[in-house]
Parts: sequence; C-alpha cells; structure tokens
Amino acid sequence: MRGIHFIALIGVAALAVALAPDAKCQGAPAGPMVPRPGVQPEQAPPSRQKNAIRVQANEVVAPVVVTDKNGQMMLDLTQKDFHVFDDGTEVAIQHFGVGGEPLSIVLLVENSARITPLMPAIRKAAVIFAQPVMGETAEAALMEYDDSAHMLVKFTTDPEPLENAIRNLQPGNGGSNLYDAMERGISLLAERPQGQRRILLVVGEAQDTGSGSKLGEVLRRAQVENVTIYSVGLSTTAAMWRTKPDSGGAQLPPLPTGDQRQDQMNREMQNGGGNLMDLAVWLLETGKNAVGPNALAVASKSTGGLHLNTMKDRTIERAMDAIGGELHAEYTIAYQPPADKPSGYHEIRVTVDRGAVNVRSRPGYFLAAPGS
Repeated sequence: MRGIHFIALIGVAALAVALAPDAKCQGAPAGPMVPRPGVQPEQAPPSRQKNAIRVQANEVVAPVVVTDKNGQMMLDLTQKDFHVFDDGTEVAIQHFGVGGEPLSIVLLVENSARITPLMPAIRKAAVIFAQPVMGETAEAALMEYDDSAHMLVKFTTDPEPLENAIRNLQPGNGGSNLYDAMERGISLLAERPQGQRRILLVVGEAQDTGSGSKLGEVLRRAQVENVTIYSVGLSTTAAMWRTKPDSGGAQLPPLPTGDQRQDQMNREMQNGGGNLMDLAVWLLETGKNAVGPNALAVASKSTGGLHLNTMKDRTIERAMDAIGGELHAEYTIAYQPPADKPSGYHEIRVTVDRGAVNVRSRPGYFLAAPGS
C-alpha cells in the first residue's frame, strides 16, 4: 500500500498535467492505456518549487476554497482563521499556504463519437487551458479517451504542444470508459513529486459505458494519491441536439444497474432530492459505482475540486477559465492525523472564523488497510 500523502493542495500555481509512466498501484484496476508509438515516458522532474508545502507520509493535505455571501473568493485569510476537525476532533494545522505551489495536471478529454458535435467547442478551449489554467508554474499532460485511454502529450511545461494537440482532437469510437481513464490519469499523477499539487481535469460526460474500474475505487485511489479532481461536464443531450437526424449520431447506451441502495441513492440524486456529499461519502465507504448523471460532480466533490456543467458551447471555455482562476486562489492546509487511525474513511471538516462564508474542501480521506 502506498502511504497516504493526501495532497489536496489549495494554493495555486498554474495547472500542470501530470502524465507519468503507466504506473499501477497494487490492486489497481487494469483499464486500457495506449501510449503513442515511439514516445518514451519522461522522468519525474526534481522538486522545483520554492514555496511548496512539504508533504510527509500519512500527512493529510486539503485544498480549501472560501467564498463570501456573494460568491467571491476570500483571499485575505490567515492560518489563525482556520480550524480543522478530523472525525470531529480538532487537530493542529502544521502547514498553511495560499497560491504559488507548482502544479502537475493531467487533462483528460473525452473524444468518443457521442460528443462529436461538441468537438469544435472543446478545441476552442485549448487556449484557455494553455494560459489561465496552466499558468507559468505548471507541468501538464494530455490524454484522450473513448473505450480506451490514449496519451497525446507527455508532461511538459511548454503550453504550445498541449494547445496544438487539443486543437487537433479527433472523434474516436462510440465507447466512453470514463472510470478506467480516470484511474489511468491518477496513476500517472501518482508518479509526480509529492511537493507538486496533483490535478486531474476531466472534460467529458458523466456517463460510463463499460469500465472495469468502479467509481468508488477510483475516488479512493485519488484520495490516497493526493489527487484533486476538477471536471467540466459535457452534455450528450446537447450533443444530440446538434446532430442532424440523418447523420447517424451515437445513441445513448442503457445505464448500468446496481443494488437496491445504490439505485435508491442515485434516483434521489437525479430527482434533486439527494445530497451530493452523502453520495460521495457513500461511494468512498463502499467502493461502488454511481448510476446516472452524477459521476463527475461526485468525483470533484469527494476530492475538494470544482465541477461545472455545460449546455452551450461557449460555457466550456468559461468553465475552464473559472477552474483556472480557482486553482490560483486556493488555501492549502496540512496536518498529521492521529497515529492510531484505523483503515477506512475518515471525515474532514474545515471551518473559518468569519461570518456568512462558504467553505469548500474535501469531505475526508481514505486509509487503505495495511498490506492492501
């Protein structure tokens, strides 16, 4: 088992996509990963950050976003304004920061035939990723996925090859194995230096059409490997509206099924009566799958990231821009959990000594059993 080095780094740097060799942890689902012929994976660079928070094994690092009643991010807080509770018990903050941490980013873009009508809008967002999101201190890598994941650009600090590759994305087949692709992106990020903030940015649908990986297991891995998941949800419905009736556009596959409790929770979510955080915690505790249109929102919620839905082409660019802005204005809090913590899921709660504010962070962390 890897030691938990929970990174949910909040302070920002610029988005850098981290694509490392196709590494697997013990017990990781074997989702397909197809490297580009002749491309050798680059080595993880030495730590190059001046202000990065140093992460020790078993240290919990959580990103925190604080907004006022008008939704504006609050950037004038200090360490003394924050309180962190681990399973209800307040713990001492050992490291605190805001902004400036270098980023390792994997941009994971769906290219299945299902979203072909949205491809022009995705390509237009290339400049947003290469500038506001990536910034000046990030390394980034690019993957695409349909029924398998393909590496397009390995880790680089040069935005030009990333921008060019996004602009030249082409539709693939009709499959969309989202969970397998996310697992692969997390595996790549796991090989980046611990001092980097690890970001998985997914641009795709919330539906999965046949992954061997389960969403709950993927989210556990993300927490263990200190990966924060940001997501831009594409709408297959919107894509179908843009497809001419005679163009042979892809049809939606039937949704997967699950046990009674799983179905009930997902029906509540789809009907607007459920709580997204409850579903995120349930998935982390059980390691199961989510049914319905909530996978990306739950993934972001469970790791302290941001999920934005899109219905119109231009909102893809706006969503990417909003994510870039947040990545450069987050707080980072790290603490050492009690040494006797048992394996399983543990709750994190962050409060701020300011009135009428909204505090967003990851809901908890997952400790794997010894030897797993």
